[in-house]
Amino acid sequence: MKQFDEAIERTGTMSVKWDNMKKVFGADDLLPMWVADMDFRPPKAVIDALKARVEHGVFGYTIIPESTDEAIQYWLKKRHHWEIKQSWLLYSTGVVPSIGTIIQALTKPEDRILIQSPVYQPFFRMIETNGRQVVNSPLLLKNGRYEIDFADFEEKCQNNIKAFILCSPHNPGGRVWRKEELQQLAELCKKYEVLIIADEIHADLIAPPYQHTPITAIDKAYEEFIITCIAPTKTFNLAGLQAASMIVPNPSLRKKLSNIQAQQGFFTLNTFGIIGMEAAYRYGGEWLNELLSYIRQNVEIVRDFIQKELPALQIMEPEGSYLIWIDCRKTGLSDDDISKRLLQTGKLALEPGRKYGPGGEGFIRMNVACTEQTLRDGLARLAKAFKHS
Repeated sequence: MKQFDEAIERTGTMSVKWDNMKKVFGADDLLPMWVADMDFRPPKAVIDALKARVEHGVFGYTIIPESTDEAIQYWLKKRHHWEIKQSWLLYSTGVVPSIGTIIQALTKPEDRILIQSPVYQPFFRMIETNGRQVVNSPLLLKNGRYEIDFADFEEKCQNNIKAFILCSPHNPGGRVWRKEELQQLAELCKKYEVLIIADEIHADLIAPPYQHTPITAIDKAYEEFIITCIAPTKTFNLAGLQAASMIVPNPSLRKKLSNIQAQQGFFTLNTFGIIGMEAAYRYGGEWLNELLSYIRQNVEIVRDFIQKELPALQIMEPEGSYLIWIDCRKTGLSDDDISKRLLQTGKLALEPGRKYGPGGEGFIRMNVACTEQTLRDGLARLAKAFKHS
């Protein structure tokens, strides 16, 4: 796992994480552990495939070949025991653009769309930007982990809900929803004719012994009303290549989505997105296994450090993803005070919990997909922020 110990200089590479802190946080002398990308290179096979294409030297209009479809099918079957048909695949530049396209194609202005906060902030933005209404069924925090409030969820579904955006695994809490939980959600959405938009971008980043269950794969009856959004971007650190896919078993829904994409002028992916996606899914398995072990070690370092040095804080240990949700409520500090301490005293850029909607107040999110050296620097800064005013 030595490859993940290499400190790679990222400033000056147009990195959102490293080069955009002045705009986001008001300062650029911070250690960035906020936005969800990794400080690691992707698998060598991906880099080699991209280099080969660069060396060819001609970058004309590019099709998405059947081999890319097959690579996705191979990955889903091998990693998640989910067999999909090639015809189910549509492509997009990202999961968030996919969600926007789905909302535009399959709902109408002023339609009500359900989410479960605290949750990934772009869910709110995509709903509101497209003129739809956000309806929230907050998650329940029990014994340091999130649970679904099924009674509230069903009550909300009865109130003219047209779609539900599921975050599976959950961001920011890191919960890997159990099959039984997902099945109950799907049955309620089936009962009340609610479209499910499943964001499964963190599905590959699962900590043993947990297992991701693709919600569509639970029962063939669910294929009619679920669209699953996936991408190699979180898994293999390829966000800059902008490549994602939508898995749409229902041909009627697929046709409506294709029509909207045609109206938008979308017809293919970036050449390097296609190449990177296919190489990652075909050859990235061993690299991912090593990454997951490294992330696990980093999570343990954070847990042990906070227990020893910052007992007023409590981590929600992630079952999936490389993001750690940290509960700061016992400090008695306001969100503004927490942010001030992190930025001015700790010189540490973390995601503020309130960004994730109701229930996120008093939390912060830390990205531990970095070298151990960077992580320990970040933890020292975290301790400085909370130990001193």
